[in-house]
Amino acid sequence: MPYHSGRQFVQLPGPTNVPERILRAMSRPTIDHRGPECGLLGLEVLEGMKEVFQTSGKVVIFPSSGSGAWEGALTNTLSPGDKILMFEVGQFAALWIGVASKLGLDVEVVQTDWRHGVDAHVVEAKLRDDREHKIKAVGVVHNETSSGVTSSVGAVRAAMKRAQHPALLLVDVISSLASIDYRHDEWEVDVSVGGSQKGMMLPPGLGFNAISSKALAASKTAKLPRSYWDWQMMLTQNVNGFFPYTPATNMLFGLRESLNMLREEGLQNVFKRHERHGEAARRAVKAWGLENVALDPKEYSNSVTAVYTPAGHSADEFRKVVLERFNMALGSGLGKLADKVFRIGHLGDLNDLMLAGALSGVEMGLDLAGVPHRKGGAAVALEFLTESLKEAAVPA
Repeated sequence: MPYHSGRQFVQLPGPTNVPERILRAMSRPTIDHRGPECGLLGLEVLEGMKEVFQTSGKVVIFPSSGSGAWEGALTNTLSPGDKILMFEVGQFAALWIGVASKLGLDVEVVQTDWRHGVDAHVVEAKLRDDREHKIKAVGVVHNETSSGVTSSVGAVRAAMKRAQHPALLLVDVISSLASIDYRHDEWEVDVSVGGSQKGMMLPPGLGFNAISSKALAASKTAKLPRSYWDWQMMLTQNVNGFFPYTPATNMLFGLRESLNMLREEGLQNVFKRHERHGEAARRAVKAWGLENVALDPKEYSNSVTAVYTPAGHSADEFRKVVLERFNMALGSGLGKLADKVFRIGHLGDLNDLMLAGALSGVEMGLDLAGVPHRKGGAAVALEFLTESLKEAAVPA
């Protein structure tokens, strides 16, 4: 590829841009993973991740991708042949369903159009019909990265309560953690599954499980085979900040810096920033006359916006033009949305000017690729961002 001046705009919904502070924090000599420095580091980041999940319970950190953390959630809580209710709201939900099937679980799948989130009424109806309580867990994706649809986890838990069903609630928060408000304890989630490479602003390489006391109790009788993913081994070593096998020590240094940055901004302010950027991106899409994959405004994602290209126009060809002309990487359409959709990631270490540049690149790319659209979407987004700053500056 030819040389491109300036930096690359990585507007993927993960992996996201890694801030200089985190890169510098990771750029350290290897330390003894059995020595006192690593123990203190482990204790610090394990405690810090509780703040991000908004939980007082246990958090486990695996050297893995989010897919590994999916497996950890399933293998620690369920037994061969157990029934799990799962919702295919997009490509990543489909992949998690595939993991559950491969592990020998009895997966009941609720199909959707990939344009709506998990329907709490369906959750309630399915659980009410399960009078023998054969369903041992409900698995949902909080923010579906492939479609830009966010489901209400609080509504799902409320539905489970109305049905008076004892199933565990397992939630994928990989593209919402540290970007969209997520409340593990308040919503009574039993296992939350996260990853390092999105809102946490790190490279890929760390997987997280936040664990309720109910899930921890289930892990003591669950019979799916596990070794690498075993919570009990982890938690025994974690008491002193250590791990049962070699941890990703330099990633943990980066995680500590990530936690410091989130504290400095304030987690609620992080959520508000992502909300502003999500709204700005959506206003640009509407002004261009293009179609958001998500149909319900209550389910619009604040970390990623998935956009249809008009019929007869390849989303992949458009993305290729944007990459070659402006050195900007946009997310591709996945699964059923392949070549129909491009995705604008607006999460992680992002500010207004970075988003403005990204939306300008999209608008110029639409023109160069010959994709029918109305001009002025980027300007509409800038107007919203500017006016919202003015409003925030006015004393209450």
